[in-house]
Amino acid sequence: MASNEKPLCKFGEKCYRKNPQHLKQFRHPKRDNEEEDQPKLKKRKTDTTTKGKGKTLDDFFGKKKEEKHVEHEVSDEEVDSGEASDVDHSEANKETAEENKDSPGESPRVESDDDEDDIEPPESPVDVRENIKQKFLVEMPEDFYQFWDFCKSEKPDSPTDALKDLVGLQLVGPFDILAGKHKGVKTNRHGKRPNFLLHWRYYYDPPEFQTVVRGTADNQFHLGYFRDDPKEMPALVGANSAKTDCIISVKGDNLFAAVSSCIDDKLKSKETSAGSKTKLKELSERLQTCAKKNKQTLELKSKHIKEREKKVVCKSFHKCGIVVPVDENEVGYREVPETPADLKKMFKKIADSKTDAERDKNFEPLQELITLIQFANDECDYGEGLELGIDLFCYGGATFHSTIGQLLSLAYMLLNRPEYGQIVEAHLKNRRRGDDLSQL
Repeated sequence: MASNEKPLCKFGEKCYRKNPQHLKQFRHPKRDNEEEDQPKLKKRKTDTTTKGKGKTLDDFFGKKKEEKHVEHEVSDEEVDSGEASDVDHSEANKETAEENKDSPGESPRVESDDDEDDIEPPESPVDVRENIKQKFLVEMPEDFYQFWDFCKSEKPDSPTDALKDLVGLQLVGPFDILAGKHKGVKTNRHGKRPNFLLHWRYYYDPPEFQTVVRGTADNQFHLGYFRDDPKEMPALVGANSAKTDCIISVKGDNLFAAVSSCIDDKLKSKETSAGSKTKLKELSERLQTCAKKNKQTLELKSKHIKEREKKVVCKSFHKCGIVVPVDENEVGYREVPETPADLKKMFKKIADSKTDAERDKNFEPLQELITLIQFANDECDYGEGLELGIDLFCYGGATFHSTIGQLLSLAYMLLNRPEYGQIVEAHLKNRRRGDDLSQL
C-alpha cells in the first residue's frame, strides 16, 4: 500500500512509536517526507537563552534515528531471558508482585554493540579527587574524605571493611579509588574494561544517586550521595533496598549521620546480641566524636535538607524529590498530568502486553504524555520530561529502556546536566538486579 493511501496516525509527526507494524499501517507527516503545516505554540517566555531552546525528542534524536534504528518495544526474543518481564514491584505494585515476580538473581546485561574496549582509557589522575571525578563524573564532598579517615583509624589495614563485621556495611564505589583497588586492573572478571559509571550502581539508582556504602545482607541495602545537579555537592545521603523497591530514604546530609542511623537501628534490633550492642555503643561514641570534630551534624533532617525540601517540585516514584530551576514566572516545571497510581497502572499495561499490537495500543496514553512533554520543552518547562523519565526508570523494565533513555538524555541536556545523560546511557545498557555490581 502506498504511503499516501495509509490512514494518518493520530499523533502525526509527534508519534513516538517505532513498531514496524505501526509504521507500516499509518502515515506520519514529515517523517514520510510529506509537508503538512503544524500549529505553533505561543511561548510563555521569550527571553530564554538559545541553548536547548525549541528542542523536542524528534529534534534531539532525529540524526541518531537515521544512523541507528531503535525500537521502544523489546520483545522476549530480543532480550536475554528474564529481562523482558523485568518490571518494578515497588510499594504501589505489591498487590501484583507475586504474579509478575522476576526470577532470582541478576538481570541479564544489555550491552551496546559498540566495541568501546578498542578505545584506550585516559590515564588516572595522580590527584585522588580528580581521579574520582574522572571516573564517576562527580566530585565527592568533604565528609566523604573525613569518613574515610575515620574508617582508617578503625581498621588501618582494610578501611573499606571497618564496619563490615559489626554494622554489616562495606565501603564501595568511589571509596575503592581511595583504597587503590582500581590500580593495575585492566579488565574485570567479565573480561571487560571497568566502567566506573556502573561500579556498584544498583538497579534503581537514578543518575543523581551515587552508591558509596553497601550492606552485606541480601536485601541489597546501600547508602549513596544524592545530588540534584552533577556540578553541585550532594544535597543528602539516601538509602535504598533495591531488592524491595525504588524508594530512597533520606539519611541526613553526610555519611556520619547515615551510618550513625544504621548503628542505631542495629542497637534497637532484637537480633543483636548483648556483646555486639556493647561494641556498637563504643563505635557510636567514636563516630560521634569524629563527626563533632569535623563539624558534621548527625541530624537526619538537617537545616540544609529542610531548605532543599522547599525547592522540590515533585516527589517522583523514588520519593526523594526532583529539583529543577524555576524562575519568577514559574517557568521551568509543569507537573505530569497523571497521578502516580495512574502512571503505574499505565506502565503495567504496557509491560504486561503479550503482543506488539497490544503493546502499541497500550502505549497510546504514554505517547500522549510524551507529546505534552514536547510542548513543555518548547516552553522551557524542562522538569516535566525529567519527572516522567525518572518515573519510568524507577518503574523498571527493558520495555521502557529506549523511552527512558531518550526522555532523560534530552531532559539532562536541556537542564545542562550532561553528566547524568552519560550515566543513564551506560546504566540502561547494563542494568542488573543483583548485588554483584563491582566493576573491578
